[in-house]
Amino acid sequence: MTLTRLSLVEIRGRFEVLAREGGAPALRRLRAALRGDPRAGARAVAEACSRVLDQRQRERRRVRRLFALRRRLHRAGLRLVAGVDEVGVGPLAGPVVAAAVVLPERVELPGLDDSKRLSRAARERLDTAIRAQALGVGVGVVEPAEIDRINIYRASLEAMRLAVRALPHSPDHLVVDARTVPGVPMPQTPLPGADRSDGSVAAASIVAKVYRDALLRRLDGAYPGYDLARNKGYPTAQHVAALRALGPSPVHRRSFAPVAALLEA
Repeated sequence: MTLTRLSLVEIRGRFEVLAREGGAPALRRLRAALRGDPRAGARAVAEACSRVLDQRQRERRRVRRLFALRRRLHRAGLRLVAGVDEVGVGPLAGPVVAAAVVLPERVELPGLDDSKRLSRAARERLDTAIRAQALGVGVGVVEPAEIDRINIYRASLEAMRLAVRALPHSPDHLVVDARTVPGVPMPQTPLPGADRSDGSVAAASIVAKVYRDALLRRLDGAYPGYDLARNKGYPTAQHVAALRALGPSPVHRRSFAPVAALLEA
């Protein structure tokens, strides 16, 4: 690659595109082409290429560590390992949603983490990547009326059961965030903090969160005034004030204390 005829602005522009979208081979070629450039600015870009490559390598190692349990399960002969997680236990409105995700042995998911640690943009990018690479994705939804009938703990377990049942192929093993999914035949590993420490569960947490957030944005259009698109049904001060002014909507959980108190008043 001959870059000596390009200006430093053009070289930096090329680097920024590769740092954002390019693969490691392209960055290495750019670095190699710039290392002999007599311009200090060009050599600085070569050093920036090295930093990006090092950062990506560290990230690959971090993500690989998230799949340590799955590798042990694979060595034991369990091929289809599903991570299972739920979101939406605490809100005053909307359903509880769970996801089950079976990922292939090799994944490319830089930035994979517990959904609560990620920005909306990062979650949505990862949701797209997870769905593109996954061997199976299942989603389970339990609506507010059912939450009121059976309680939120049992509803969250039911959402997880539905998510596992929605997978296109029955998994050999489940890894679940600190709980055991009822009513399914396969063995399970309940792992406290799994949404932060296990890659399959982290992927499930992202899918469930993105799915539920999209549902709440639609519910905001159907039931305006509560700002569900922004608060996602959680009891923010503005949401509670809207509840007092407007009363509960059909998607509010009537068994939850702040809503129940208004109904009893």
